[in-house]
Amino acid sequence: MFKIAVMGDQDSIYGFAALGLDIYPIIARDEEALTQGSRKLRELVNDEYAVIYITEALAEVLKEDILRYSSAKLPAIIPIPGISGNTGLGLKMVKRSVEKAVGSDILFRDE
Repeated sequence: MFKIAVMGDQDSIYGFAALGLDIYPIIARDEEALTQGSRKLRELVNDEYAVIYITEALAEVLKEDILRYSSAKLPAIIPIPGISGNTGLGLKMVKRSVEKAVGSDILFRDE
């Protein structure tokens, strides 16, 4: 059975545990977050997680790792805003996915 995980800073993700999702706090910042987060993301992918929500701040640090899994069917790695707010990364990734699937930007046209 597939599972759902949430990665990010503790304050941003602890509420997801109440929904029954598996949470994985990544405490360190910068280079440590890259190492710790990259390792944890790889573990989750290998542990048959179908969906991995990741805070936008952490997704920014792990963008190369996320790109590595972007062509795979599973897992779906979805950036979510953290407690510090929305950085717009999640919206950019949705836009890129739609453009890739459809061939043009049908959702967010600049007028």
